[in-house]
Amino acid sequence: MGSPHVLLVTFPAQGHINPLLTFAKTLIRNGIEVTFSTSLYAQRRIAKASDDITNGITFAAFSDGFDDGCKSDDDRDRYMIEFRNRSSNTIRETILASAEQGRPVTCLVYSLLFPWAAAVAREMHIPSALLWIQPTTVLDIYYYYFNGYGEEISKSSDDPTWAIQLPGLPLLAKRDLPSFVLPPSSDHKVFALSSCKEHLEILDAEKRPKVLVNTFDALEPDALKAIEDYELIGVGPLIPSAFLDGKDPSDKGIGCDLFQKSEDYVQWLNSKPESSVVYVSFGSLLRLPKVQMEEIAKGLLECGRPFLWVIRVNENPEEEKDDKLSCLEELEKLGKIVPWCSQLEVLTHPSLGCFVTHCGWNSTLECIACGVPVVAFPQWADQGTNAKLMQDVWRTGLRVNPREDGTVESAEIKRCIETIMDGGEKSREFRENARNWKNSAREAMQEDGSSTKNLKAFVQELGNNC
Repeated sequence: MGSPHVLLVTFPAQGHINPLLTFAKTLIRNGIEVTFSTSLYAQRRIAKASDDITNGITFAAFSDGFDDGCKSDDDRDRYMIEFRNRSSNTIRETILASAEQGRPVTCLVYSLLFPWAAAVAREMHIPSALLWIQPTTVLDIYYYYFNGYGEEISKSSDDPTWAIQLPGLPLLAKRDLPSFVLPPSSDHKVFALSSCKEHLEILDAEKRPKVLVNTFDALEPDALKAIEDYELIGVGPLIPSAFLDGKDPSDKGIGCDLFQKSEDYVQWLNSKPESSVVYVSFGSLLRLPKVQMEEIAKGLLECGRPFLWVIRVNENPEEEKDDKLSCLEELEKLGKIVPWCSQLEVLTHPSLGCFVTHCGWNSTLECIACGVPVVAFPQWADQGTNAKLMQDVWRTGLRVNPREDGTVESAEIKRCIETIMDGGEKSREFRENARNWKNSAREAMQEDGSSTKNLKAFVQELGNNC
C-alpha cells in the first residue's frame, strides 16, 4: 500500500492560487504528498516569491500560451481554449509520469474554472474532488439556478423590490446574487455561468460527490447542508497557519504574489495609533473607473483618518497618466498609497481599524480570521453575496449603497467608515462580532475543530484508497 498523493490543479489567478497553495501546505502537514499544477507564468512567480514557503510541494507547470501573463487586451476566448487544451495534456502527463516513478496520483483536486480536470481524472481512473473557493452559499445559488429557479431569477430580478427565498439560505435581493446569474448577459458572464454549469454537471454524474469548501461549519451551517445530493465539506479558512491555528508559526505567507509589493508600509503602520488606520484594497483583478476612484479619494479625505490604499500600477503607461488622482498631494499627506502589500500582514497589524474591501472570498475570510470589521464595497461575481453575508448574517460591517449608475459617492463612503470607526454603539457591535468570528475561525482549525476533523476524514479516505 502506497502513501496518498494529491494532484492540485488551479487557474493562474491570485485569488485561486492562494487557497490552493494553503491547502497544499495543509495536506503536507498531514503526511500527504502534493503535486501542484498551474500555468508557467504563475509558477515562476511562486518560485520567485516562495522563500522556502512551498518546500515539500512538487510543481508541474504548463504553458498556457501566455507565458508572460495574460494582458487585459488579450483575446480571452483564445486564452481559455489554449488553457483548457494545454492544462489537460499536462494533467495526463503528470499522472502517467507519477505512476511510472512509483508515486501514483491517488486523488485529483481541482478548483473553480477548471471543470474539465475532473473529466481527465475520470479518463485516467483517478478519483477527484472539487475545491470550491467561494462561499458555500454561492455554490448553493448556482445549484438552485440550474435546478428549478433560473427562470424566476431571470424574469423577476429587474424589480427593485424583488427577493427570493432559496432553501437553506437567507432571503436574497437582486444585489445579493452572484452577478453571473443576472441579466444583461455579456461574453464574460456567459463564460462564467457555463463554467459553473459544467462544474455541476460533472458533480451530478457522480453519486453523492464530495466538494471541499473554503469555509467552516459554524460560518455557513445551513448552506453546507442545503444540497442533499452533494457532500459539502468545510476545510477552511485556508489561510497560512501562523495567522490562524499556529500549528506552523513559520507559515506566514501564501507563497505567491503575482504583483511586486511595496516594502515600507509596515514602518508606516507602526507609526500609527492602535485601530486608527483605514485599509482600502480591491484585490488583484478589479480596476475601478476613474470617477469611482475620485469618490473614494474624496471620502477618505473627508474622514480625515490615516489610510493605506492599494492601487495597482496600470500596465499601460498612457492610461497610467490618465488614472492619476486629482487630489493626490492631499492624499499623500494623510495616508499611504502602495501598489501591493501582504494583506494578512496589514489585517493583523494593531494599527488597523477597518477594511474597505471588494468582498472577494479570500479577503472576506481573511477579515473573519483576523477579526477586522469591514466596509463592504462589492463589484461583481460572488462579491454581492459575500457582502450580504457580512452585513446581514455575520454582522461584521456595513455595505455601501451606490447611486443608480453604480457609483458610490464620497458621503456614503464616509458614512460607512465613520460608523465603524467612531467608537459608538454600532462600531462596538461590529468589533465584538468580528472578534467572535475570529475565535470561531481559529476553533475550526484547532486539533479538535470542525475543519481539521473534516480534512482528516478526507485524508483518511485517501489513505484507504491507496
